[in-house]
Amino acid sequence: MSRLLAGAVSGGVFGALAAAAMLPMQFPDKTAALTGAFLNRMTIGFLIGAMIGAPQLVAVGVPPWAIGAAVGFLVSASDAIITKAYAPLIVIGSVGGAVIGWVVGRSG
Repeated sequence: MSRLLAGAVSGGVFGALAAAAMLPMQFPDKTAALTGAFLNRMTIGFLIGAMIGAPQLVAVGVPPWAIGAAVGFLVSASDAIITKAYAPLIVIGSVGGAVIGWVVGRSG
């Protein structure tokens, strides 16, 4: 499996888990909230899949899990600022990104 496909699949799973965890919560527009959460987490996986193995990152020697954690942090930061739910969004995004980075690093 290519790294990009591994990242996209991992991101899809991460997005589905994030949206499923939000199902019991109440939102003014629940469909928009669930779609936004899914797309945010899917983006994390896709970006990690695109970045792992890039010559610039290989040359620096950054481990895949660290790339994933950084991507998860950066992509989650905007939602955290908007919702003011800093800790849960950034921690879950960073940990999920690190896991996806590890998975993608092992797959390609």
